[in-house]
Amino acid sequence: MELKSILAGLKNIKVKGDLSIDIASIRNDSRNVKTNDMFVAIKGFDIDGHEHIKEAVQNGAKAILMQEDMVNKKMLNEIPEDVTAMVVPNTRYALAITACNYYKNPSKKIKLIGITGTKGKTTTTYMIKEILEKQGIKTGLIGTVASYIGNKKIESSDNTTPESLKLQEILAKMVAEKCEVVVMEVSSQSLKLNRVSGCDFDIAVFTNFAEDHISSKEHPSLEDYFNSKVELFKMCKLGIINSDDVHSIMIPKIVPDTEFVTYGIDNSCDLLAKDVTVTNQYADFKVKIGDKNERIKVSIPGRFSVYNALSAICVAVRLGASVESIKDALANIKVPGRSELVDNKKGLTIMIDYAHTQESLEKILSAVKIYTKGRVISVFGCGGDRDKAKRPMMGEASGRVADYTIITSDNPRSEDPEKIVKEIEEGIKKTKGKYECIVDRVEAIRKAIKMANTKDIIVLAGKGHEQYQEIKGKRYPFDEALIVNQIIEEMEEK
Repeated sequence: MELKSILAGLKNIKVKGDLSIDIASIRNDSRNVKTNDMFVAIKGFDIDGHEHIKEAVQNGAKAILMQEDMVNKKMLNEIPEDVTAMVVPNTRYALAITACNYYKNPSKKIKLIGITGTKGKTTTTYMIKEILEKQGIKTGLIGTVASYIGNKKIESSDNTTPESLKLQEILAKMVAEKCEVVVMEVSSQSLKLNRVSGCDFDIAVFTNFAEDHISSKEHPSLEDYFNSKVELFKMCKLGIINSDDVHSIMIPKIVPDTEFVTYGIDNSCDLLAKDVTVTNQYADFKVKIGDKNERIKVSIPGRFSVYNALSAICVAVRLGASVESIKDALANIKVPGRSELVDNKKGLTIMIDYAHTQESLEKILSAVKIYTKGRVISVFGCGGDRDKAKRPMMGEASGRVADYTIITSDNPRSEDPEKIVKEIEEGIKKTKGKYECIVDRVEAIRKAIKMANTKDIIVLAGKGHEQYQEIKGKRYPFDEALIVNQIIEEMEEK
């Protein structure tokens, strides 16, 4: 593609060189650059692409895109005359726009649905996809677990929302395979780091807001976290928001030009759930769709499932789904790592859930406590290199709600796992909750299984769908459902 066409829509760009050259591909990793590629230098948290421009040129780059505040004369002088040098205010934004152009703006060729919020994004995307497919609408999904076209998994995910270059490649693939709708999790980080810039969203959903992702590598404050999420509603035609969430209801005032639809349980809204029932197997509720009151059953227990289902219904109705498709899909919905029950030979109730904040942990433990005849046994840890303030708060939440807590490791990343466990322990000490610390997560799961009986429930919280454990920069295989059954097999052999 001609370089000039790739740059369409970018403002305040300074150019030295030829814009009529053909570009083979766009790269933001100098190691992957090949002949006639354009290299976009990104200043990351750990690596600065501007320090690798020379490598990109040596690998064959014919165009270099740099960020204004990172460029100096020496850097520019080192770029050969036959390589086009370009400077823009923000290369992350520029990467997103050039990626849209290179892949011929795939988001304009589909209905694009963006889901943001602290909790419920993954479940809501799966609910919407399932409903639309019951309706016969070919749907793509991009999110925390993986990307899918229909039932076909394209690839597993490293981020909730892919980097802009990868995102546009995936969207283009979905367009090529004739998806009519794509539903996508949109993280606050992706909005802040311009990963979804240039995307044409038809509908955006805000599930809820709570404290999370506050750290040196994420958001400096709750205000920044919230404001990042609000950006999605400046990019969409229709916003769907939770009327029971105090932050959600502020959004229409901040973005007055967008149309909004509301859903909820407690407050007045457009789609109101009534007569809510939650059991150990499902949640159900009554809601008015069109002119009729309908009874909706959701196969994921918990009040939070009602909220997720309501937002999914709002989207589905707007896209023409029938009541039959909605009912059928939600009654049988399954989401990896979200209130996921693990079948096992001992007949124990073992649930895997992605809960990794104080509020989400407290909610899942409280939800299962209502219908559990025996004890609630909580097994969880906190990720390293992430929000440290939530560690004691999560310990306190588990100590208050669970009957027994085993504090363990999550993804310690570069941190000392024992130190993380001790920080969680400071919170649980404020409660009267019974607990112990077992840093090795496999051994923690083993202890929970050994102490449980068929009336108890074990909640393995924090990792959810993840099939790895990250320690000192390396990811080791860690499939909790598999580990549970391996432990039980070993116990039976003894």
